[in-house]
Amino acid sequence: MSDDNAQDDEVERTLAGVGTRLRAARMERGVTLAALSAATGISVSTLSRLESGRRRATLELLLPLARAHQVPLDELVGAPEVGDPRVRATPRRTDRMTVLPLTRQPGALQAYKLVIDPGPPAEQRTHEGYEWLYVLSGRLRLLLAERDLELRAGEAAEFDTRLPHWFGPAGPQPVEVLSLFGRQGERMHVRARPASR
Repeated sequence: MSDDNAQDDEVERTLAGVGTRLRAARMERGVTLAALSAATGISVSTLSRLESGRRRATLELLLPLARAHQVPLDELVGAPEVGDPRVRATPRRTDRMTVLPLTRQPGALQAYKLVIDPGPPAEQRTHEGYEWLYVLSGRLRLLLAERDLELRAGEAAEFDTRLPHWFGPAGPQPVEVLSLFGRQGERMHVRARPASR
């Protein structure tokens, strides 16, 4: 069986149960078909056919019914639960950095948690994109073109990655950073203070 056929079968099973759920919701609240018709503007005969499964449910019919019963639309439809939303990423170790991806879908915007060990600054590099950094713990040194900046926990910076840049710990302790990177990343206007020398 193809994936399309399996999905069609699942949709049919879900829709087949709508009438039973509609009747149960109405009976649970002790509402008559006539009262529900008055509340929703849907005729008694249409409501009766929906509940018996002789009329296919549409969004135009289900929305007023969900409002009248004061239940989420998902409850009336019996929508399947969404998949597990947790991101189960595997940390990667590169040179002096541990990189934990926080997004699992490829796309323009990617989120990472970085733990960077101390060490001397490397050569500044450039590439396409835009980056936003937020310091979770420790102190971050950001070399951005001619600027030498230091960010502490709770501070953030944003920059165009076409500018020469490097970042790492500002002292002998590792630094933990949340990084959002993307070609179309949102620009957030924040400040960082110059590193003390």
